[in-house]
Amino acid sequence: MARIAGVDLPRNKRIEIGLTYIYGIGQTISRNILAKLNIDPDTKTDDLTEVEVNNIRKIIDGEYKVEGELRTEVSMNIKRLMDLGCYRGLRHRKALPVRGQRTSTNARTRKGPRRSTVKKKSVAKKK
Repeated sequence: MARIAGVDLPRNKRIEIGLTYIYGIGQTISRNILAKLNIDPDTKTDDLTEVEVNNIRKIIDGEYKVEGELRTEVSMNIKRLMDLGCYRGLRHRKALPVRGQRTSTNARTRKGPRRSTVKKKSVAKKK
């Protein structure tokens, strides 16, 4: 089993797809890495040699921010926006959609489940 950037790559998948299990690497970057190393994208992760795995590791460590380092950078960017008090930062702080989506009907992922308001029955007094 190949372990790259602290992530165990899945055993029986193509290496092109297996690399996308690393946070910060999508299909485009995965293809670029494999093209630089002349590795066939259809190769299964189990079939990689130790030399190929080490070469992939070197390229990822040297050229890309992945996993913990990238997560830290993203969270620091969000924290910076919140500290500035800009519009995007306020939206993050209130846990509302940041990129201009409507909120009157949708945005349930960001806002969480609906909280129903309890309405009191108005009791009519009899005379």
